[in-house]
This record gives sequence, C-alpha cells and structure tokens, in this order.
Amino acid sequence: MKKKIIIISIAIIIGFVMMMSLDSSEKSDGVIFHVTLADPQMYENGEYTETFEIESGEYYFRFVPNGSSPEILSISLDGYSIEFFEDFKLENTLHETGISEYYTWEYLGENKITISEDQRVSININPNGNVMGSVSVSILQN
Repeated sequence: MKKKIIIISIAIIIGFVMMMSLDSSEKSDGVIFHVTLADPQMYENGEYTETFEIESGEYYFRFVPNGSSPEILSISLDGYSIEFFEDFKLENTLHETGISEYYTWEYLGENKITISEDQRVSININPNGNVMGSVSVSILQN
C-alpha cells in the first residue's frame, strides 16, 4: 500500500514538472492560448473566460489533466465566424508494470478547430462545479 502511495505521489510530481516546463516552451510549439486552472479564484461564477486574437487556420486543444481534474470540462469558443462547444470527458487508464501500478488521464472529445478568418475569440471554460481540480488547457496551431 505504501509503495502505491509513493508511486502515485511521484506521478503527480512528474505531472506538475511537465506542466511547468510547458510554460517555457509554449511559444515555440505553436501555442496561441494557454491557461493552468489550479486556483478557484480564477473562476467567476464557476467559469473561466478570456479573450484572445487568433488567425485563420487549423488548431487543436491540448490538456494536462491529473486525477483531481474536472470529470467534465465544457469549453466554448465564440468569435465573428466561429461557434465551438464541446464537453470533454476525463478518462483514466491504469498501467501495470509488474512492480507498480499508476494511472494516466486524458480528455476525450472533439479537439480540432477550424478558424476561417483572423478574429478575436472568447474562450469559456466550465469545470462543471469542480473548481478545486487543476488542469492546463492549451490551443495549438496544427
């Protein structure tokens, strides 16, 4: 039991280190939007909203979730020529290596976006009541 707790703790630490390393390399990876939601004060009325400029092109969402992340993460994008909405569902996968067990997490849902023209876009992220769970959300250019 203690080995499982230690392994889970190590996995969480590695996840946080990975999240922090994303901040320094984002611009070179085509990231046009990024937020790490780890503080309930970042939400207003239970939702996070931000506005940003986006150019025409193909984009996709990237998430860095963990076991405490919201089970359903609802995201909408609203702009001059785009209306996007998706409920992303958190799925965990158990990995057994023979000497340890650990979980990985990923959000499932339609994560591709097509922007037909340059515009200002508003993103709304709703953790559906779970403002205590942390998650990073990025939009990257294809």
